Amino acid sequence: MELIGGEKPRWNREAAEAIHDLPFNDLLFRAQAVHRAYFDQNRVQLSRLLSIKTGGCPEDCGYCSQSAHYPSGLKASKLMEVERVVVEARKARDAGATRYCMGAAWRGPKERDMEAIVAMIEGVKALGMETCMTLGMLDTGQAQRLKQAGLDYYNHNIDTSERYYGEIISTRIFADRLETLGHIREAGMKVCCGGIVGMGEQKADRIDMLVTLANLPEPPESVPINMLIPIAGTPLAQAESIEPIEFVRAIALARIMMPRSYVRLSAGRTAMSDELQALCFFAGANSIFVGDTLLTAENPQEDKDSALFSRLGIKPMELDAQ
Repeated sequence: MELIGGEKPRWNREAAEAIHDLPFNDLLFRAQAVHRAYFDQNRVQLSRLLSIKTGGCPEDCGYCSQSAHYPSGLKASKLMEVERVVVEARKARDAGATRYCMGAAWRGPKERDMEAIVAMIEGVKALGMETCMTLGMLDTGQAQRLKQAGLDYYNHNIDTSERYYGEIISTRIFADRLETLGHIREAGMKVCCGGIVGMGEQKADRIDMLVTLANLPEPPESVPINMLIPIAGTPLAQAESIEPIEFVRAIALARIMMPRSYVRLSAGRTAMSDELQALCFFAGANSIFVGDTLLTAENPQEDKDSALFSRLGIKPMELDAQ
């Protein structure tokens, strides 16, 4: 890590890679020490994710079943009614979730949908929950309108490194992602931004992705690390799985580089053993999605998560502690 102008610390790949490649026990020890300095080591934030508009997306993200470009078998749906979204959010709150995330398969929201989106935010906020949305790219006006409605977080993942980005998506460029992140910050919202590993990228791409996030003017408050779920019909359906220890290294590096951020163990948990998830929590992951589905993919049953938490002595984080 280097200092630019004596102010904000900036990471470079060499410094990050040196940490990433530490002996595994040393890496975990360092990540856990950082985690304990900023968070309760035995508390995990529970979030719920709802797809408010599924399928038919014009983007060609190679990992996504919702892209209209691929024969994944997923049918496009209309935007969900506001009342139904609020009902589902209430169920999530009563089951222990403190943050409610709503996702729509769009390149970006259209003006005709903004009134309903605003009503969803206001309805979920009225339940006392944190709100998060992922609606694709935003312009300045849209970001400001979401902030005025009370949106706490906006999710917009950079997915991978700038070098590898074009191998995964061709309908937009890496700079488009960063531009939307800038609009979110300028509007005063918190940023939820991470990526996906196991898409055929190299170790350097995973490190560069985290360097990009850590070097933003403000690192994301929430950093979801997704393990690719190969989906039939998509270009990455046959992608080779990332080796579990390498996945844990990515979690640990994210924790060390962004010590104040929530690091979310996100998609792919159904393919992870309890032992792998436990290692991820020790490495600094302190947020998960709960519920049977994660947009369109399967997610562990809530009773399985509860059983694992009980075995590990982990408790859900309370809203006022976030």
